[in-house]
Amino acid sequence: MADLVETDLVVTAVGPVRLVELNRPEQLNSMSEELHSALASVWDELAADPQARAVVLTGRGRAFSAGGNFDIMTRVQRDSVFRQRNVDEARRIITGMVRCPLPVIAAVNGPAVGLGCSLALLSDLVLIADDTYLADPHVQVGLVAGDGGALVLPLLVGLTRAKELLFLGDRVSAEDAVRLGVANRAVPKDKLLDEAMDLAGRLAALPAQALRETKRAVNLHLEQALATVLEPALLAERDSMRTPDHIAAVEKIIAARGRR
Repeated sequence: MADLVETDLVVTAVGPVRLVELNRPEQLNSMSEELHSALASVWDELAADPQARAVVLTGRGRAFSAGGNFDIMTRVQRDSVFRQRNVDEARRIITGMVRCPLPVIAAVNGPAVGLGCSLALLSDLVLIADDTYLADPHVQVGLVAGDGGALVLPLLVGLTRAKELLFLGDRVSAEDAVRLGVANRAVPKDKLLDEAMDLAGRLAALPAQALRETKRAVNLHLEQALATVLEPALLAERDSMRTPDHIAAVEKIIAARGRR
């Protein structure tokens, strides 16, 4: 697979490892139309790459991903066709990551919020910078946490803890992420990418079929959740995108930013 460069997503071949970088650093790697669409398609492209053996997913700049873009949220509220496209792409992002045969390592270099948090949680292994955090604040802005959190968090931390994290949207520090089991280890920020690439190299050197089939077998637990949880959660999130609570929350945030 040749290096793939899109406006907001960069995929670089480093031997058998594919480095996937969210590339909107000035916007803290929040979603744009282009980035959301690219994330929906990149997993199939990586799976079709005969030379690829492992993936490292990270963000350029000081954030992993701030998640939703408020301009996009405003358009989603008003445009039913765009809203449905957004949900369809979210489905492809989730199923693409779960079913990608390559092991995916998230190198969480900065805040991972909303969909950014989901991208980390859906990865196979998670290394997190020791000075950053994860958070899923969907509910705080009037949205159902349907694009990953409701699917995967209960499998990682149990129902009671998952409800606390999703209901309240509190920040989870790197130390707590490791303690809760949503990250494998915390790493000094200046060593994070090197450690992630070294780990990817170790995975790439393993027998490919054994590794891929082991991932597939373990992810059968996630496949059960896909079959029962994903569609109702996504449809509930879609419907919440046009509620008065969500519209008011987005307007309040945009107005507060305009006063800065």
